[in-house]
Amino acid sequence: MKQQPENQQQPSLYLDVCCQNEEPRLPLHTSIVLFLLSYCECKFFKVYLVFKKPSSSESLRSQLPEHLDSSDVQSEALPQLVRDCRLPAVLDETGQLCRAGLAVVLRHIINKTIEADPSRNDVLALLGFKKTCLKACAEVSRWTRLCEIEIPSAVEEHLQNPANDDQQVPLSILTLERRLAEPVRVHNDDKIRRRKLQEQRREESAETQENLDSESGLGQSSQACDGLELRAALAKLSVDSVPALTTRENSEIRKVKTADLPPLEHVFAEGLYFTLTDVVLLPCIYQYLCSLQAHAAATLHHLPHLLRWYGRVQEVPGVLRAANACGLLLSIPQAPTSGLPILSAEDNKHSLPVEEEEGREMAPEVPFVGGPRPTMTKLKENGIEAVFTPHPCPSWTLPWESLPGAINPTEGKMSNIRAVRKMQQLNNLVARVTELARPGYTIVDFCSGTGHVGIVLAHTLPDCQVILIENKEESLVRAQSRSAELGLKNIGFIQANLDYFTGPFHIGVALHACGVATDMVMEHCIHAGAAFVISPCCYGFIQNAVKFSFPKSKRFQDTLTSKEHMILCRFADQTAVQLPPDRRLIGKQCMGLVDLDRSWAAETHGYSVRVMTMEPESCSPKNNMLVGRPLQKSGLEVTAGRLEEAVHN
Repeated sequence: MKQQPENQQQPSLYLDVCCQNEEPRLPLHTSIVLFLLSYCECKFFKVYLVFKKPSSSESLRSQLPEHLDSSDVQSEALPQLVRDCRLPAVLDETGQLCRAGLAVVLRHIINKTIEADPSRNDVLALLGFKKTCLKACAEVSRWTRLCEIEIPSAVEEHLQNPANDDQQVPLSILTLERRLAEPVRVHNDDKIRRRKLQEQRREESAETQENLDSESGLGQSSQACDGLELRAALAKLSVDSVPALTTRENSEIRKVKTADLPPLEHVFAEGLYFTLTDVVLLPCIYQYLCSLQAHAAATLHHLPHLLRWYGRVQEVPGVLRAANACGLLLSIPQAPTSGLPILSAEDNKHSLPVEEEEGREMAPEVPFVGGPRPTMTKLKENGIEAVFTPHPCPSWTLPWESLPGAINPTEGKMSNIRAVRKMQQLNNLVARVTELARPGYTIVDFCSGTGHVGIVLAHTLPDCQVILIENKEESLVRAQSRSAELGLKNIGFIQANLDYFTGPFHIGVALHACGVATDMVMEHCIHAGAAFVISPCCYGFIQNAVKFSFPKSKRFQDTLTSKEHMILCRFADQTAVQLPPDRRLIGKQCMGLVDLDRSWAAETHGYSVRVMTMEPESCSPKNNMLVGRPLQKSGLEVTAGRLEEAVHN
């Protein structure tokens, strides 16, 4: 087994290898990454195949692109940042910045390919409209979760137990089938739909003329033309044989109401154009179709739209070449001629709503009749009122004048007034973290942005290891640059959704974690047995998600409905300085009630939680702070305590 070089000269890409029947096998997430590398012809990364047991990738060579520079490595030999994350993961040349998770790694491969060769417009197109394809994290986007997690997981489970339910189509694949059957909504689709109407009328006219010719004995045959959607999609992919759509519709077509225009049909997973989503789905659907064997006919009967998509993807230039290089011997099964599958009520419950758009969830409209007072009165009648713990050290401050310039928020692009408020916010969080921290602790700054909190903590607590986790690459690169300027060695950076960070830690901190991000951070800390210091934000964005439903605590659940709780969340955002004082006071009380519900939910997991106000209150309209610690020491705390005692002895 090749050893990993100590001095990395290029980014390292780590891909998981699993074992089935004592033989190494590439899981779907690994196959997807390899397929994209092959499609992009990307040679930018040194690839490591990660084995949990001593083994070799020799038997997997047919599934690895020839240009791939790959080596084998065992999981215990991974760098710490990579070991703390779920694979796939990319570690940059410095060894300090790790990108983890399927969508994050795939988007990074695309960006690096374009950076190396800006002429690769076909690769740039994979990022979709406004470069948002699979950008929204799976924790809040149903579409990302379906493509990145649910379909690969369902197919993996099917591959491991193919004989259990051969005729039972996984629910996630049925959901995709339903999505492909829905009309497409894309940017500027009104123009494309008018051209489709014009072509339909032209075809109807041609058919009428053909019938007349047939009756007169001329007998000319007409060829069914390809759909407008497919030709538009292939034209964007620069297929020479397909002309671009340049003909303008006539005046009669322009007068047709939008509601009367024909819908657009799916060509690819996200609509008309081939994107990263199709790259993710192709290896999954290929493996699923290959596994059906004897029951293929009965199963394919339920998937007409999926089969049509599967065939069209193979028409994309470069797909067959990339697939063959990865051992994916694509073929087109015979599509059934029957209609759509009939989904049960249970299936429909899980399928994607028509009004959902990529990148965000459409929250249901809540009728805020009567404002928050009836809800607050209802809580008060049940003995529930917002309570704030007194601030233990309201005048504590960092020595800003003696700190390096790169730490001070005034060095950034924000205004002086905002920079002063940011320093005040940092005073509050750093004071609480310093109170909880011990030498040797690992502190994680969740939703770190450009690193205001994490960098101050790394400088202030040199005996602790600080990890910054952020989904936005631009912010994290800026934080890494600031850290390098300061010469910090006790800091690491991870670009990932929270679910992809799996490492142990002692304290979690987050400044202004928006909406359910606060609840996600709290859940992560509770799962790790870690203390937390969190300043919530954007209460109005709170909504029931995949992992959370509100209210969270039993007392609130027994008192309020979900809609009543959302009323509190909506009015908790009414704390802006320009609002009347009495309205801001109600907003502050609503903030306190929402955070009280959160704190009571955490207490059921053995935590002591304090809800307090940052000082001075004017440092932010969202000035609440949740400070929680486990009542019993976790295994990490016990170990750290023993190490601390050994040092003193």
